[in-house]
Amino acid sequence: MRLFRSRPAGRCHLPALLGLALCLGGGVAQAAAATPTRTESPALKVAYTSRRVMNAVAVSDDGRVFVSFPYWGGGDTPGPTVAELAPDGTARPYPDAKWNSWDTTHDNDHAFVRVNAIRFGPDGKLWVVDSGEANVGGAPNPPTGAKAKLVVIDIATGQVTRTISLADASTPHTYIDDLRFHGSTLFLTDAGDPGLVVVDMKTGRQRRVLEHARSTTDERPMYAEGQLLVSNGRPARVHTDQLEVSPDGTKLYFQPSSGPMWVVPTAALEDATLSPAALEQQVRLFHDTPTTGGTAIDGDGNLYVSDTNLLRILRITPEGRATTLVADRRLVWADAMWIAHDGALWIPAVQLNRTATFERDGRSHLNLPVAIYRMDLHLRPVR
Repeated sequence: MRLFRSRPAGRCHLPALLGLALCLGGGVAQAAAATPTRTESPALKVAYTSRRVMNAVAVSDDGRVFVSFPYWGGGDTPGPTVAELAPDGTARPYPDAKWNSWDTTHDNDHAFVRVNAIRFGPDGKLWVVDSGEANVGGAPNPPTGAKAKLVVIDIATGQVTRTISLADASTPHTYIDDLRFHGSTLFLTDAGDPGLVVVDMKTGRQRRVLEHARSTTDERPMYAEGQLLVSNGRPARVHTDQLEVSPDGTKLYFQPSSGPMWVVPTAALEDATLSPAALEQQVRLFHDTPTTGGTAIDGDGNLYVSDTNLLRILRITPEGRATTLVADRRLVWADAMWIAHDGALWIPAVQLNRTATFERDGRSHLNLPVAIYRMDLHLRPVR
């Protein structure tokens, strides 16, 4: 996820049935009175630690572990943007040092600029979401700067097999955040300029949908560790961020980082003949999720949603019933989760809210090292 400028106050769009949510001024504000958990769960095991923030993890079916390091992560050790982790935690630049040397080469087409997400696709390849030189939360992105792109890596050979420019789907305020797959279609979130991006892999066509819709626009404050998330003296806003495709491929779940979560048929998103109004009529409220850092979905359709305020992971059934999977004081801003081939749930705890951007004194309060945790849940993975 990323930081964005707060929106002007407006009317509340969401129904009053949203649990404890309160309609206040600019939107729906979550009650923050609850106290974050102060205990540790024995079910949560440390997999890796790092002096640099790792905001995403992806584990191959043969057990190789890949991570990404966001540019906002802080820490006191330089290193790569995308890496493969050795069993001892050593981070090897992946696929090679050149792809991780944009600061020196400024080769936008052959280097990672600002990576926000990584994941394995149905093709078994590692897909990297590079947001480019997005000017987050302020002035428009530089018109001549690096554009967002996807980088596809064959981990069997270590070779980049494809790059996909997302310039055609980008606006001056775009921040491409994450992606999911459905057959030959890619779905991506734009957390900077609210909307979803639909990419037809057969034709190459890129379309923006649900632009500035209530489902893609952050309309309520965000909370972490019991505190309102503030940047530059104003409540932080992050538009469309998390997304998941149901195991049967019929539904896309998505949300701003502040919640709530919405659901829409994938067939409606893929129907280019639908008008914006007709598509928006297909969107339904799914669950009043809290401020969220990351999500995952298992083969039975259960969603795993991090609660950055109460430091827990929720499990939400396909019917929308939520229970607490684990609550642990170490889960400070749990971000992009991953369900591995052996059914383990991997959880990076990135401490985003403790970085200098979100601290009132403008200084980092990261408690290093940060960690990636795992829970042996014997879940059914879905790709």
